[in-house]
Amino acid sequence: MRVLVIEDEPRMLELLRRGLQERNCAVMTAIDGETALEITASCTFDAILLDIGLPRRDGYEVIRLLRERACLTRVLMLTARDSEDDIIRGLNLGADDLVARLQSITRSRPAEANGKIEAGELIVDPARRSVIRANRQIDLSRSEFSLLVSLIRSAGQCVPRRSLVEGVWGADAHIGAGALDVLINALRAKIDAPFPRKLIHTVRRSGYMLTSEAGEMELTRP
Repeated sequence: MRVLVIEDEPRMLELLRRGLQERNCAVMTAIDGETALEITASCTFDAILLDIGLPRRDGYEVIRLLRERACLTRVLMLTARDSEDDIIRGLNLGADDLVARLQSITRSRPAEANGKIEAGELIVDPARRSVIRANRQIDLSRSEFSLLVSLIRSAGQCVPRRSLVEGVWGADAHIGAGALDVLINALRAKIDAPFPRKLIHTVRRSGYMLTSEAGEMELTRP
């Protein structure tokens, strides 16, 4: 597995690098968001391990810019909830849990061919801004399309509300709390309402998830 680790704390970066290499991962590293974007412009990875609090573009902006480039590499984010002690303890135990999480997200990547993203019967072409479900063309507004792209690129996984807001309106936008829910409902009316099986699901207190196959939904419980 080819992994890019983006972490600005030198000790943590070295621990992650060493732990992943001991599990036969090919690892590249970056200490800030700008460097990470330069690396991903010329190299491809199976997964990216990303810290949120980075200098020179934070983790959220890195993800947004990667998605704007149509980069579909799966990202595993390290947040304040992942304390240094917990991560170090896991690495000392052999990094099995971390590698398992990386393997899990790479296995669930939606199929992509000729620039199109496919999740079951749903096909999205970011370059042409086209959407087809069950051989039926669906017309979306620009905001609806941006929201759908954010969801389908993480098909089968919950996408946090903040990530969706930034994917549609940008990191600096001041959007009311209900704007995302209004847009989700508009998207559901076009993507789900005309069809018997629903693809877009609410993950309570977390965000939203698009499912590509029947029975794959596994919602986060409060």
